[in-house]
Amino acid sequence: MTDNRQDDLSAMAEEHATEEEVLQWSVAAEYKKHRLDKYVTEAMEEEVSRSQIQLWIDQGHVTVNGRAAKANHKLSEGETVEVRVPPAETVDIVSEDIPLEVVYEDKDVIVVNKRRGMVVHPAVGHSSGTLVNALMFHCKDLSGINGELRPGIVHRIDKDTSGLLMAAKNDKAHTSLAAQLKEHSVSRIYTALVHGNIAHDHGTVDANLARDSHHRKMFTVVPKGGKHAITHFNVVERFGDYTLLELKLETGRTHQIRAHMKFIGNPLVGDPMYGRSGGLKLQGQALHAASLGFTHPSTGERLEFSAPIPADLDELLTHLRSR
Repeated sequence: MTDNRQDDLSAMAEEHATEEEVLQWSVAAEYKKHRLDKYVTEAMEEEVSRSQIQLWIDQGHVTVNGRAAKANHKLSEGETVEVRVPPAETVDIVSEDIPLEVVYEDKDVIVVNKRRGMVVHPAVGHSSGTLVNALMFHCKDLSGINGELRPGIVHRIDKDTSGLLMAAKNDKAHTSLAAQLKEHSVSRIYTALVHGNIAHDHGTVDANLARDSHHRKMFTVVPKGGKHAITHFNVVERFGDYTLLELKLETGRTHQIRAHMKFIGNPLVGDPMYGRSGGLKLQGQALHAASLGFTHPSTGERLEFSAPIPADLDELLTHLRSR
């Protein structure tokens, strides 16, 4: 599935978050004999579960060459898959007085330093305690482009990743920031502690990512297909069995750093999904969004922000230096 197709999906989702969306793809050769439900789930990325896709198929929202098909239908190259996405369920998201570390704020945008363990936006059945709930209390005004569940949210970082994240306070700002993300002009630099001693001072991981065929919540490197993903890294400090890295994203795929680090044999310390058992203890992966840069939607000024690593990771590094 091509990058362009996924970019188009993101754009359509932003434009029609509260309306029925019609998504359509032509099946590429590498997806021949894929099950229909699996193909659509991967196309929709992590926003829709496979069980939800199967329900849509049963309800007739998914067709192949204009006809209803079963979830286990094996696709052929060149077939046209169409999904008519029902309008999002309305969920009453309440504002909550949750402490926020605000790094920057004006009438257009807010930048926060998210703590590890905080989910970015609510989901059906989990509508409290998220960054969105906190932003709604703090800001009162957020962009509505991403719909009821994700007001103001332009990009995300994982629940157990800490660090900088920007949100839009109006639709004009949201459109500008989303466009910058799409054209890769937003600068995002992460700090990570990984297993193993990386010998090279710097390097690049250029490897396509796709959803793991056995573990739907995970992503894995694939030789062809998938989504193009590039991660650059520089070694900051070595601790024998561990290495502290600075990583720069050229693309922003789901779980990109976590999957790429596992691929090269240096998974993140504390990563419950891609990491190793045993060794250093940390609640969640040792990954911190340390730097964020973008062009201000109204003034055109280039803004750059940084955030120190969280205390528990800092203590861990102090322990490693003292060994």
